[in-house]
Parts: sequence; C-alpha cells; structure tokens
Amino acid sequence: MELKTVATDKAPAAIGPYSQAIVCGNIVFTSGQIPINPATGAVETTTIEEQAKQVMQNLGAVLAAAGSSFEKAVKTTCFLADMNDFAAFNAVYAEYFTTKPARSCVAVKTLPKNVLVEVEVIATL
Repeated sequence: MELKTVATDKAPAAIGPYSQAIVCGNIVFTSGQIPINPATGAVETTTIEEQAKQVMQNLGAVLAAAGSSFEKAVKTTCFLADMNDFAAFNAVYAEYFTTKPARSCVAVKTLPKNVLVEVEVIATL
C-alpha cells in the first residue's frame, strides 16, 4: 500500500523526524498537534481554551491538506497536562468533533514546550 506524506504551511512544521500526517490507503493519521501558531512558530496562548482552539485549527489544516476533515474523524487521542482542564477542553473539542469519534483522553506529566494540550487524529478521506 502506498504511503503519502502530508505537509502544509497552515499548520506548524514538523520539528523532528516525523510528518504532520501520513495517508495510508483511505486513512489519514495525524501527528499530535500542539498550540503553535504556524505563522510565528510560537505558542502564543496561555489558557486551555485558547490552546485547544489553536490545536483544532492546526488539526483542521492538516486534515484538509490530506483531503479529510473533522467530520471524517474516527479516533482521537487527547493529551492534557492537567485533568482539571478536562471540562474546558471538552467544550472546545465538542465544537470541532461534532460527529463524536472514538476518543482516548489522558493526563500526561509534560507536553512539548510545556503546553496544556496535544491532540492526534485518525480519519478517513
């Protein structure tokens, strides 16, 4: 099966040995997105709501570049720096993932750049 690397300047560039996403057949696997503004390369927000919104904008750009969308998501994995942010994160998440894909959400000790949230998606094309 042919693999296609997805890259867009509308989301943060990969800063390591990985791709923004890979398409395998009719499935797209995104890398985790953190709240980096792709225009500046910086984390510019501080609240969970603001960071979650930037993450969703980044994911939307990667999904679009792959030929997919939030509506075609089948599974997400969400990483929170603090589970006390769960309700606030969920409120933003629900605005984007309206089809309610399967999901895992876990708290982790530390995320890259000490951000509050990271999300990855598996979606169909």
